[in-house]
Amino acid sequence: MSINVTSAQEMLAAAVAARGAEDPEIVSIKRVLKLLDKTAKSNRTYGSANPVAQKFSHQLFEELTAHLSTYAKLAILVQRSELSCKDYVVYESASEGGGESLAFKLYADGIRELVLYQGLTEEDLSFFLSALWKEIETTDEDDDDIVTRLWSKNLSTITVATAEELSKANDGFFRLDGKISSSDTTLRALLDQEVNRKKRAGSDGTSGGNATNRFQSGLTGFEVTEEELATLAKEIESERKQDALMYILDMLTAILASEQSSKLLTKLFSLWSTIVDSLLQEGKWTVLESVLSLLHETDTVRPDLGDEHKQQLASVLSGLSRAERVKTIENYLNRTPNANVEGLSTVLLLMTPDAVPALCSMLGKLTVPAHQAIVADALAVLAKDHPDSVVRGLFDRRPAYVRHLLAILIKWNNPKFIESIEKVIRYPDAHVRRDVIRAISLFRPNGNGTKLVSLMDDTDESVRFAALKPLMSGQYTVPFALWSPLLSEDQFVDRPLSERRAVFQAIRATCGDEAIPYWQKLMTGWAWRNRKKKEELAVLGAEMLGKLATPAAMDALSIGAQKGSTVVRQACAAALTQAQRLQRGAPSTDTFSQEARP
Repeated sequence: MSINVTSAQEMLAAAVAARGAEDPEIVSIKRVLKLLDKTAKSNRTYGSANPVAQKFSHQLFEELTAHLSTYAKLAILVQRSELSCKDYVVYESASEGGGESLAFKLYADGIRELVLYQGLTEEDLSFFLSALWKEIETTDEDDDDIVTRLWSKNLSTITVATAEELSKANDGFFRLDGKISSSDTTLRALLDQEVNRKKRAGSDGTSGGNATNRFQSGLTGFEVTEEELATLAKEIESERKQDALMYILDMLTAILASEQSSKLLTKLFSLWSTIVDSLLQEGKWTVLESVLSLLHETDTVRPDLGDEHKQQLASVLSGLSRAERVKTIENYLNRTPNANVEGLSTVLLLMTPDAVPALCSMLGKLTVPAHQAIVADALAVLAKDHPDSVVRGLFDRRPAYVRHLLAILIKWNNPKFIESIEKVIRYPDAHVRRDVIRAISLFRPNGNGTKLVSLMDDTDESVRFAALKPLMSGQYTVPFALWSPLLSEDQFVDRPLSERRAVFQAIRATCGDEAIPYWQKLMTGWAWRNRKKKEELAVLGAEMLGKLATPAAMDALSIGAQKGSTVVRQACAAALTQAQRLQRGAPSTDTFSQEARP
């Protein structure tokens, strides 16, 4: 009784399905087949002599050798869209991306089983890859299927079982228990056993009964089930829905890798420029990243390109930095606030420093903070050796833009920018002024603190405290004469106690003994107005003198303890005790109120 190949194949595949826990052999086979598919496509796209393709081939040989040394052979059953082994699906076309799949290629050429054995050499593997994608020269134009090419070599380490052999086999041969995929027996071995059995039966004169069980025409028959028809329909629908842009890019990539015509290559490179514009307009950053990466690697893939084409390629890559293309990115991002920005950072970093002015302009006009951050990060890299546009932008009227530029300058950590930064210390926005103070304390961490003292009359309390913080560190010096205008203001006594204490601490740290006469005057003078607040200043002065603990400071405290008011005398006595402890090297005990906030 005759059988069709599809039914036989279904019986031989024996309900191939994924299972929860895969054994190491299946994991290894999946890894090898994935690498085989990638290597075959690489050889087809770039040619086997290409360095990229050779790298993949060598990696595949090492992986395959490791597998065969452990498991002796790699046997897979072939179906139209998948490969299986031991009831596991080890390769599926859908999961391996677009293009002609490895499974369909083998299936279309009539192969139903492929077995690779231990001892496979790198030469054998190279021949197999060439046979897979028709790189072998042959005088017979009809002998272009994989089976014919493999049989011509007659390799002992690579065997196949074909659909034709299965169709001609005895019907009883296929009445197995469905466990063939889980056993160590291969279809090739079973077919050879069947051939030997027939030979023995023929020599005994008992072979006639099996003739009716074979296809009399010798042609391979296919039965397509409803399930297979549905699968084919899904594949057709999937191809119909394939991204046309990606399909075109795949074709252009293949042309770039293999085309020899100078005229066609010239047209191709002019086309790449149009593609870059299109991808920028549509915001397809990841695709554009892939295209630009491919173009950057063209010299490796095509080392044979002439000077004219190399110039075209350089023009495409450098053209990315043109102002109109940066403007295209800006327009898209502002038009699409929730745009997917994956890959945008890489695209910006592929630009040249020529793009810095345009990027600065874009940074100032973007409306979404996340987009601004991406551009600022790119500028921090591209503008490091070309900072003029960044420095000029400090005088812009847009606070958010100026803050981004200050952050870039701070990230560079180069003191040469301090003079430009100090010029915007009176910028209208308080956030910018605080950032300027931060930059000053970073680039000029010690020395003259005059610039910081000039901010003591700032209208924003947070700015004043930000300026006081580095002044209290003891790393700066300021003549007391520069503090006098602030201290002599009538409004100074109305400032919060925490701020007045911070000012006195900054004076102690920057002036030292030069401020003693002022504090002594506070402690011994009489106040007719704002007596309570001026007493607070006198107490703070005593506190500072106690921490100063110099001989002159202690003399001033002694005078205050004699001539001051009751509250001041108590404060001076406590400060003297603290100063004496400091002079003896003992830990000081702060008997006064808490330190001012940073």
